[in-house]
Order: sequence, then C-alpha cells, then structure tokens
Amino acid sequence: MNPTRTVATPDQLDFTSPGRRDYWVSLEHDSIWGEWHVPLTVMVGPEAECGRGLVVFGSNHGNEYEGPVVIKKLLLEINPADVRGRLVFVPVLNTAAFRSGTRESSNEDGVNLNRAFVDGAGTTTALGGITHRIARFVREHIWPQVHVVIDLHSGGVVARFALTTSFHHVDDAAQSKAMAETARWFGTPFIITYQNRTPGLLPSEAERLGKITIGTELGWGAAVNAQGVRYGRHGVLAAAIHHGQLAGQIAPIDHHADGTQRIVEMVDRDCFVPAPWPGHFEPVVDCGAFVHAGQTVALLHDFHRIDEPPYELKARLEGYVIAQAWQARVEQGQHVVVVARPAS
Repeated sequence: MNPTRTVATPDQLDFTSPGRRDYWVSLEHDSIWGEWHVPLTVMVGPEAECGRGLVVFGSNHGNEYEGPVVIKKLLLEINPADVRGRLVFVPVLNTAAFRSGTRESSNEDGVNLNRAFVDGAGTTTALGGITHRIARFVREHIWPQVHVVIDLHSGGVVARFALTTSFHHVDDAAQSKAMAETARWFGTPFIITYQNRTPGLLPSEAERLGKITIGTELGWGAAVNAQGVRYGRHGVLAAAIHHGQLAGQIAPIDHHADGTQRIVEMVDRDCFVPAPWPGHFEPVVDCGAFVHAGQTVALLHDFHRIDEPPYELKARLEGYVIAQAWQARVEQGQHVVVVARPAS
C-alpha cells in the first residue's frame, strides 16, 4: 500500500470521520521560506468516542529509530476495517531533530522536545521555535482525541538500556493499574517507574491529564534494535486491542508470557552513578545484571594519567543495571550507570 499523503495545517486534520487519512502536518519553518512536514495517520472506526483513542509517537528525540520503524510497520500492517475506535500514528514527531540525526533540534532552536512541554510553549516569542510549536500542536490537536499515549524511546547515543517499558507513579489508582497492565504487554524484561521531577516531559503531561501513558527504551546507539522493534510493535497492538480501539486477539510474548518481567524503580538519586571527572568509561557488568550496593559496576580511565589504575565506580544500592553510558568518552557529572531497585 502506498497512500497519498495530504499536506494539511493542524486545524485541517480530520480526527472524526470514519476511515484512514494520511497527512503531512504543515508547521512553519524558521530557517527557510517553507514548512516542516510531520507525518501523521489517523484511522477511525465505527465505535469511536469523543476524547477516546490511542496515539503512538516515534522520534520524540531525533536519533532514536526503533519508534519510527515500529510505527511504519504498523501503518503497512493494520487494516482500517479492523479499527473500532481511533488510532493516531506519528512516526516522526520531531522532524527537525530527525533531519539532523540528533537528540535535540540542534540545527534549528536547539531544544529537546521532551523538555518542551512547558507553559507558553509555541505561544510566546521566547518559546516560539519549531520544537515548542510541535509541543503546542500535540497539546491542542492530539491530546483532545486520545486517552492512551505511547511514546516510543530508545537510548540514542546517550545510553545503552536494558529493554524496558516505563511510566511514572501517579496518584490515581485506576490510572496506575491501567498503565502497569498496558506496560506488561510489550513483553520487555523490565518495567520501570522513574522519577518525575524533570520539567517539560511529554509523558508527564499526558499522565497529569489522566491519560494511560507508556514510555519505552527499545535500543541504543542510534541504531535499530530488532528485539526492541518486536517489543514495540507487540505492545502497541496489544494496547490498541485491550483499550478497545482495534479488533483482534493477541497473546503474551517473552518475559510477559513466562512471568519473568522485573518491576523496578528509578526514583531517587542513589540510583544514579555519576562520573566524578571526564574520562573514558569501561563497563564491567552487563545491562540487566543484578548488582549489590558497593559493587564495582564500571571503571573510569584517565589517559592523561596513563600509568594510574582506573577509578572504580560503585553501585549505591542493590538492584538491576538499567542503563550505562554508550560512548566511551564521558563528561564530569554524567550518569554513567543507572541502577533501579526492585519495586516493593
């Protein structure tokens, strides 16, 4: 199938009529006389309800590629006749960062989209660049259409991750239960709840709005992880089916199927092991390994002091290594190892 995409401004998008529509969403370009085109597909079925649906985003960060691959596969796979409610697919949300192949929109406003969901985004001169305008587009045109949000991330060149689904602690018990159940269906070895102090996160805003919100870490290294793509595809399909937006049946896979998923928390500072000075990072345990407090988890080499032994970086608590620095060269203060404690 090779559908023709329609270039449309945000207010021209049709989220309600039955059927499938493929768009390039037009947002003004800051650097040339032109426009950015954000790919968006909406599929609406006969049981669609106002304010209910599922959206899945890829490439919130521009050098994380499992999400775009997952969504592209689903666009080729899902039959619109099977759609019961509303499905919204955005394979590449941050087109500016994706074009430059960087985490932030480095060739434009230099903003990290996953820090851009702040007051005034896209509505004030100070926050008027393309990244904040994308956040405004999501707020004004996507949030009103959906109650389930899936934000597919991976480590880019920042970190290597054990493959995980993720969400924050929320006060609403029903919302929290729904997020945990939705996360399980991805089949990943880990499900992680993480700190929610960082301002401007897309998932945090969706959660505050009461939406069932799932994040992921499906790979690393600005590559495409085949297992991560498998988990992402399965998790999106399962969410669409279980939340009443897509007809069909689906069976658990992998760590969900065999009951080996680890539920872990990364909610306090002791989870993070920072580099005390710049150097070159050498891991000595694998991602996913269980470690004890005080155990050496990595070495930091200083090649200006070639004859000195490396500095031993030690875990601050008992738990699982969820993430490590991906590149050898690290900066002072960089969280080079992250250990998540088993959830109580």
